[in-house]
Amino acid sequence: MRILILMLLTLSSYSVRATSGWTGYGHIIELVPTIHFRFKVNIDVKGNNSACKEKKWFYQDYNASGAREMYLALLEAVSSNKPVRVYVTGRCDVKEYSEISELGIRP
Repeated sequence: MRILILMLLTLSSYSVRATSGWTGYGHIIELVPTIHFRFKVNIDVKGNNSACKEKKWFYQDYNASGAREMYLALLEAVSSNKPVRVYVTGRCDVKEYSEISELGIRP
């Protein structure tokens, strides 16, 4: 019984690690500000560790810490056509978009 519990704990901790992390770099296809208290962004990324079904759509709520700065950075990346990567938290919304908490712009 102890072995079974240990195996389940190990597998559950692995799945948590597999659903969050940095994506690969990609160009922004679409940036969508909404009236639903969040923005959405479609990025042609290579590699997304999230367990969410939509691998190229991401979101962040406007009231989240750092959301304004992320949105402004995404606007800059759109206007300069620079590739970006995002950090997915592992949380999915109802449309199976990945929540993001950080982003990086490649020069």
